[in-house]
Amino acid sequence: MEEQSLESEVKEGQSEFSEISLRPLELSDIDDFMVWASDDKVTSFTRPIGAISVTPFSGNDKCRGEIGYLLGSKYWGKGIATRAVKMVVDIIFDEWPHLERLEALVDVENVGSQKVLQKAGFMREGVLRKYGLLKGKARDMVMFSLLSTDPRI
Repeated sequence: MEEQSLESEVKEGQSEFSEISLRPLELSDIDDFMVWASDDKVTSFTRPIGAISVTPFSGNDKCRGEIGYLLGSKYWGKGIATRAVKMVVDIIFDEWPHLERLEALVDVENVGSQKVLQKAGFMREGVLRKYGLLKGKARDMVMFSLLSTDPRI
């Protein structure tokens, strides 16, 4: 489940928007994205406060995917991220039946994000020492996972 982009294609003899499709959002969409994202007429009804994504692995690792999320700091501590993660988990294993494991990596000092994952049913597997770079510095990361066979909270 990736971020999606809505496309419209005009076909002869049809109204301008009779055919629409969804596809993954790509870097080349940034100009079009900014047109609607900065349009006050659009954003007055909805206001993105964060994002969530699931990225599938490929090849021999295609049974795994990685979940990532972010939320504006003024919305922290309100259960929003936990709810969003649970919503994604509720559908991702159905949408991708080949997926058996969903992983999340969290900086060892990001206690709030660790709580989000635990409340959403993820299991803390351990600390991966000096696993990722954050602002140019190697950081310890905590690995969390949720299996397709794990009970949903």
